[in-house]
Amino acid sequence: MTETPTPSERQATAAPLGDGAAVPPAIELRGICKAFGPVQANKDISIRVMPGTIHGIIGENGAGKSTLMSILYGFYKADAGEIVIHGKATPIPDSQAAIRAGIGMVFQHFKLVQNFTVLENVILGAEDGPWLRRSLARARTELKRLAAEYEIDVDPDARIEDLSVGHQQRVEILKALYRQADILILDEPTGVLTPAEADHLFRILAHLRRQGKTVLLITHKLREIMEITDTVSVMRRGEMTATVATAETSPRQLAELMVGRKVLLHVEKAPATPGREVLSVRGLSVTDAAGVARLKGIDLNVRAGEIVGIAGVAGNGQSELLEVLGGYAAATGEVLMNGTALDLSARADGRSRRRAGIAHVPEDRHREGLILDFAAWENVAFGYQDAPEYQKNALLMDNAAIVADTRGKIERFDVRPPDPFLPARGFSGGNQQKIVLAREIERNPDLLLIGQPTRGVDIGAIEFIHKRIVELRDAGKAVLLVSVELDEILSLSDRVIVMFDGRIMGERLTAETDERELGMLMAGMTETATGAQA
Repeated sequence: MTETPTPSERQATAAPLGDGAAVPPAIELRGICKAFGPVQANKDISIRVMPGTIHGIIGENGAGKSTLMSILYGFYKADAGEIVIHGKATPIPDSQAAIRAGIGMVFQHFKLVQNFTVLENVILGAEDGPWLRRSLARARTELKRLAAEYEIDVDPDARIEDLSVGHQQRVEILKALYRQADILILDEPTGVLTPAEADHLFRILAHLRRQGKTVLLITHKLREIMEITDTVSVMRRGEMTATVATAETSPRQLAELMVGRKVLLHVEKAPATPGREVLSVRGLSVTDAAGVARLKGIDLNVRAGEIVGIAGVAGNGQSELLEVLGGYAAATGEVLMNGTALDLSARADGRSRRRAGIAHVPEDRHREGLILDFAAWENVAFGYQDAPEYQKNALLMDNAAIVADTRGKIERFDVRPPDPFLPARGFSGGNQQKIVLAREIERNPDLLLIGQPTRGVDIGAIEFIHKRIVELRDAGKAVLLVSVELDEILSLSDRVIVMFDGRIMGERLTAETDERELGMLMAGMTETATGAQA
C-alpha cells in the first residue's frame, strides 16, 4: 500500500487498485449463525474487513464476539453462513484450515509451552520434517527476518517461563507470522499487560498494518478501540448492530450502541474526606506451599471514607493480599482492624473476618463468591446463614425471611431477572456480581474488600457497580479495591498503591498521578527511577 487510506475508504466494501480493479475484503462473513442449544450466540452476522486495516469488534459480555472469532478460526462450525477470504469462499472446519487460509490467532491465555524456548515454541506443529535440527536452523533465520521486518524483538533462545507477559505475547504474534498469517486475530490482548507493554503492542500492530497485514482486535476497552483501530463493529445479543469508521464515532456513542441506552462512562464522585484508620497492615508476608514468597513485607492502611486501589499486573501478590485479609490464607506480620489484631494463622476463616466488620467480594465469583447450582436466595445467605434475621429458631433457618430479604436486594441492585429462585448460573455475569455485591454491601461492613469488581461484566452493570462502591465510601466506609483495569483504579480510587513481585512499589494520590507513572511502577521501576525519567 502506498498510502494510508482514510477511515471512510477503509469502510468501503472494496478499495480501487491503480488499474481500476477492486481489492476484495480480507475477510467477509456472510449470514453467520451459531446456536448452542436454545441460545443463539450469533444471528445472521455479516461483516467486511478490509486488507491492511485494524478492525475492532466490541460488545458486552456474551454478545457473541468470541463465538464469531472461534468460527473464523475453525474452533466452531457455523450452523449457517459463509466465510470468504480475499474474495474466495473458504470453508474453515478446523484451525489447521484457518492457518492454511492465512489466519493466525493470539488468545487471551497464551498457548505456549513454558519450559520450551521461543524458537521451539514457534516451530511446534510446523516442523519441516523428522530432522528437528534443520527445522530449528530455518526457523532461526526466519525469526530473525520477521523480528527485523515487524520490529518484534524477542530472544529466540529464551525460555518462555523466563519472559515477561508482554514478551510472551510477542512470541504468539511471531508464531502466527512464521505460519505466514496475513490476517491476525487478537482476543482481549491487553488484559494482562502493563500500560507500557500495551503501548508497545499497539506499535507492533501499527507496523503490521503498514506492512499490509489485517488485524482483528477483540476488546472491551473503548479507549483502545479509539486509539488503534480504523473501523469498529459493535455486537449486541448475538447480532451485529453497527460498523463505523473509528474517526467518525466516540466512546460514548459506541457504549450506547453496545448497551442500547446512554451510559455514564466516568465515575462521578466528590473528593474523599478520610476519617479514622480502619485497616492497618504491617510487615505482611506470605510464602506458598512451594516455598515461593508471594507477599514481601507489605505495609498499608485504609481509612474510613476512602477507596484505596491496588494496581498491578495480575500475579504480583494482589490476590494473596485479599486472601489473607479475607481469612482464606495464613501469613506473618500484623493486621489491625479497628485497632484489634486479626488472626493470621491457618485457624482464621471468613466468619471471623465478618465478625470483625470485613465484607469480601472475591476476585473469582464462580469459585469463591457463589454456589452456581444454588438459587439466588441461597447465595444471598451464603456466609451469613447464622445472622439473627435468618433464624427461625435454634435449629432451623427462616427460609421465607431469606427469600423476602433476597427480593429486596434484587430490587435495590436491579438484578435481572428478578427471580430469587433462579440458580446463580442462570444469571449473566453482571447480575451474578450484583448478587455478591448486594450480599456483602448490605451487611454494612466497616471495610469492603473487593477484587476485580467488573471482570466479565457488561458496560451497563459496570456503571451501576461503580456507583454502589462510591456510595459505600460516601457512607463513611473503607474500601480496598484490587483491579487489573488501570482505568478503573484511576476512576474509583482516592489513593493508589502499586504492587510488583509481592512488594509495594509506590503510593500516589489519584489526583496527582497518571497512567504513565503508575505503569512504570507496575513494571517494577522504583520511585527513584520513575522520578528520574519524568
